Amino acid sequence: MKASTHIATCPLCEATCGLEISHADGRVLKTRGDRNDVFSQGFICPKGASIGELHTDPDRLTTPLVRRDGELVEASWEEAFAFFDDRLTPLLAEGDRDAVGIYLGNPNAHTLDGLVHLRAMIKALGTRNVFSATSVDQLPKQISSALMFGAGLSIAIPDIDHTDHMLILGANPLASNGSLMTAPNYRGRLRAIQDRGGKVVVVDPRRSRTAELADEHHFIRPGRDALLLAGIVNVLLAEDLAAPGELVAHLDGFEELAPALAPFTPEAVSASCGIADDEIRRMARELAAAERAVVYARIGTTTQEFGTLASWLVDVINAITGNLDSEGGAMFPLAAAGQTNANGAPGRGRGFKIGRWSSRVRELAEAFGELPVAALAEEIETEGPGRIRAMFTVAGNPLLSTPNSGRLRAAFESLELMVSVDAYVNETTELADVIFPAPSPLARPHYDLAFYQLSVRNIANFTPPMVSSEVEPEWRTFLRLGAIAAGQGPDADVDGFDDLVAFEVARRETATPGSPAEGMDPAAVLAALGERRGPERVLDLMLRCGPYGAGLGPDGGRGEEGLCLDLLERSPHGIDLGPLRPRLPEMLRTASGKVELAPPELLADLPRLERAAARDADGMVLIGRRHLRSNNSWMHNLPHLVRGKPRCTMQVSPSDAARLGLSDGGEASVSSRAGSIRVPVEVTDSIMDGVVSIPHGWGHDTGGARLGVAGLNAGVNSNVLSDETLVDELSGNAVLNGVPVEVAPAG
Repeated sequence: MKASTHIATCPLCEATCGLEISHADGRVLKTRGDRNDVFSQGFICPKGASIGELHTDPDRLTTPLVRRDGELVEASWEEAFAFFDDRLTPLLAEGDRDAVGIYLGNPNAHTLDGLVHLRAMIKALGTRNVFSATSVDQLPKQISSALMFGAGLSIAIPDIDHTDHMLILGANPLASNGSLMTAPNYRGRLRAIQDRGGKVVVVDPRRSRTAELADEHHFIRPGRDALLLAGIVNVLLAEDLAAPGELVAHLDGFEELAPALAPFTPEAVSASCGIADDEIRRMARELAAAERAVVYARIGTTTQEFGTLASWLVDVINAITGNLDSEGGAMFPLAAAGQTNANGAPGRGRGFKIGRWSSRVRELAEAFGELPVAALAEEIETEGPGRIRAMFTVAGNPLLSTPNSGRLRAAFESLELMVSVDAYVNETTELADVIFPAPSPLARPHYDLAFYQLSVRNIANFTPPMVSSEVEPEWRTFLRLGAIAAGQGPDADVDGFDDLVAFEVARRETATPGSPAEGMDPAAVLAALGERRGPERVLDLMLRCGPYGAGLGPDGGRGEEGLCLDLLERSPHGIDLGPLRPRLPEMLRTASGKVELAPPELLADLPRLERAAARDADGMVLIGRRHLRSNNSWMHNLPHLVRGKPRCTMQVSPSDAARLGLSDGGEASVSSRAGSIRVPVEVTDSIMDGVVSIPHGWGHDTGGARLGVAGLNAGVNSNVLSDETLVDELSGNAVLNGVPVEVAPAG
């Protein structure tokens, strides 16, 4: 048995670390960090080290399953597609395309197939009832960024490698490996700030691993980050500490900030957020005094009732202190492919509009083509035109990852048809009528089309498959399902549909000002790409037409050093495209051509925040937490990642434990409006009084899931407690942090 070495980019989280995988006969022998990777330089976390276990997991599906006589049984691919056609086609023939709903899980953002070809299936289904993990995660940040800068992925990323002062709210990058801030080795990067004389400040209801490393940590009442940020802006403006410098030429609405945020003095917000007013003033003054400073906030600030306001205020602070689009501040990556703010005429666009349509029952607004998943259960339950009668889930587990799991499970059980594309029979797909398996991550090509748009350094890295796939590539499954939805039947020409997908991408490039393909015949563009098919053909086109691209042949080429897929294939350790650089105003896609500091939609939401400042902070509230060995619900079936002491515990402070009669190692009963659970108790001084913390993504005890390792480490589902009626009003994002709960000893 002769071993080979495969160089890959880890596809399991946002850090995009390089892996060196030793393998033989299709089995992984050892995985280590790739020391030659241009970005990660040998860093690896437990998730990357476990990729061999994922590849050989005996519970991972390799054959389609269909439901016969109430049981999921193995079927051939042809039988599964025919089964799907027999069940879906009559439903669509009734004329209501919105009778089909779609839920897209987090792993889709980590695959080329999901980012390139999945949208063709969605378009063929023709439904407006599209939901995803976005609205239990980062949606508020995308909305605030789109309102300010013109596009949902125009997110200002901390230039962490050059900053002198970093304020972190609601984020734990030492456990998450970063989020909306793609980079490996956060411990090393944060220590480097301190080593060069800088300061790291963390604001979090829990003293996380990141907070332990920081120079300073402040407890904050969950859901009150926007009040703290508003107080900081108030100080910066009231004390004439705002100094946008040359950036002021690119700002619109600066003069509207002071009157809008005048009510949010440190004295007015202090009691509600739990941070003393003199500390708020000091934090603001230190941000203003630092030569290069940046504010960064993540999921603790987006999954709360003021998520969009908090996300906006982060960028307001970065802008008015002169740290937006500036080295060491918050900057805009220039990705090699897929970045909408690098395409077309620079400096101006159509801007962003929220709510082009809304959900039927609660009228929650659409954003970026999706509805908030907090509305999903009621859209299945409520009769009338547009009621969801059939559901697709793609690499998702909404019955563990979205609010009020009990209600949503009952709604799913009432569906007439459920179809899943997934690697596992999990707590959601166990209800499916047909499941189409997905390939191992080592049997598919990989390029981080989304996360390189959020990276702290501009890089490009492509991974070819390590082994041949034992199952159909996902992109072919998506196109075949889409063909059936379009009325072409289960025997449709998948390659023909692939040509249509590629032709549409080529057509857009031919109509894009400044593209190397501008003015060309789309057919000629495709011909220039050679014999590639599927998402690799589209990726090659996007790379060639991107900001570093090689162009399309001798007449339109940009030289031998220009990017294309061939060059990336010859560069297994990646290509370093350089540090972040200032990009204003060319990256803006707002109608005004300026940074919109005071979008009307956000100013109109400030009175709601002001009312919250006057609310009492009585009662216990629930927050989540992250762990380095976990990535939502789908990483708990790997022995390497669940070993050690149980992590699904309820953390509570010593004083709250004594007051409530709880003991370390005992059990607590936790209840909310949505439901109740029993959970092991962990008493710790790392969490503030009035708060309990339970990690999400657990609860592998439903009985029908086929997850052997996860079933032995079931934990409890915290989303039994989260309340689908609680949302950030502007975005519709679910409130998962700051959920009111009652806590008592179990039994």
